[in-house]
Amino acid sequence: MFHTVKPGETLFQISLDYRTSLARIIRANPGINPNAIHVGQLIEIPGFPDPNTLPYRIEVSINGRWLKLFHNDTLEKQYPIAVGKMLTNTPTGNYIIVNKAPNPGGPFGTMWMSLSKQSYGIHGTNDPSSIGKAVSHGCIRMYNQDVEELAGTIPIGTGVNIHH
Repeated sequence: MFHTVKPGETLFQISLDYRTSLARIIRANPGINPNAIHVGQLIEIPGFPDPNTLPYRIEVSINGRWLKLFHNDTLEKQYPIAVGKMLTNTPTGNYIIVNKAPNPGGPFGTMWMSLSKQSYGIHGTNDPSSIGKAVSHGCIRMYNQDVEELAGTIPIGTGVNIHH
């Protein structure tokens, strides 16, 4: 898959966002100067499928407080979510799911799915009453049974569009 460089990004930060080593990204992009990338440049991210070739995609509305799962562009399911507090806003833009990991519970609930933005993800909760509110530190919070269902459905690399 390819990442389009955004203002302020560095190749090192891109490697952190995708949980891929800087060396691996450099190897996948022969001739790249890691100290001189530019806005709009396409960087190949090895190890991930092109999200446009996958049957699923996710759309998240921060203001609507919902997450929609599409299968082949048909709405399959809509889930209620919690989003970031005003000072720790949920980031907008296009991301992908870079990994999925069960959790033993606690504040991240029973499942964590990392977004291709370091420190952000879609996860469960130990506080179901928070769903529908702006209470997280920027992550997308779901009921545990919903995030488990979602994680069991989508593949790594699934595109996630987050908007207001």
